[in-house]
Amino acid sequence: MNLTELEKNVIELCEEVGAFMSKEQEQFDLSKIEQKGSSSNLVSYVDKESEKRLVEKLSQFLPGAGFIAEEGTDKTGTNEYRWIIDPLDGTTNYLHGLPLYAISIGLLKNEQTVLGTVYDVGRKECFHAIEGHQAKCNGKEIKISGIKTLEESLLATGFPYYHSEKKDDYLEIIKNFLENTHGIRRLGSAAIDLAYVACGRMEGYFEYNLKSWDVAGGAFIVQQAGGSVSDFKGGSNYIFGGELCAGGHVHAQMLEIIQDKWWK
Repeated sequence: MNLTELEKNVIELCEEVGAFMSKEQEQFDLSKIEQKGSSSNLVSYVDKESEKRLVEKLSQFLPGAGFIAEEGTDKTGTNEYRWIIDPLDGTTNYLHGLPLYAISIGLLKNEQTVLGTVYDVGRKECFHAIEGHQAKCNGKEIKISGIKTLEESLLATGFPYYHSEKKDDYLEIIKNFLENTHGIRRLGSAAIDLAYVACGRMEGYFEYNLKSWDVAGGAFIVQQAGGSVSDFKGGSNYIFGGELCAGGHVHAQMLEIIQDKWWK
């Protein structure tokens, strides 16, 4: 399989579906919002139609591949490949007219990521990477920030829809970072958070209660940009484990603080 050609096709597909999203946002009918489980976990016909378009084309690009996607596409493949898709990461932003939402696509081969794409629809920025190559944004190479201390860092996080008994521990982590960094941003899209870490706009990102489609594409892009990604234990179970810490040179410093509060 030619990963370079596949990457080109995926980028063009993201741009096509992103154009559909932008057009729909201009005339979106708020009465068509659906609720999934909690008042802050929302879905619309745009999420579902975008997923349908992505799955249809990706199935043509790589016949036999399996799928895991946020809006219900769950398909066992007939080969070693599996697509992990969030058709609209940042749905709440989208529904409120905020231009911070993305398409996130990761491709796994035998459980190892070989392709990642995050398309920031509002800015028309496509962050992408394939195995063995430097991460890029709109075709230009990107790399993590050169900042080496937390005190000089800007971080990102998110607030989970479903809070667990770890909520207070998580708030303690946030408090510590707020007091010891340039600040924390909450953009509302894990995929964009990771993409911005990859290109050096932020030094790190952390969150829990994540799903595989939130992070599969973006985490790989961070790694191909020279960054580090782990679960909160420092291990590699960040795609399916629900916890993720990603960063450049400050990854180890972030993880030390997270572990002190999370596993106390």
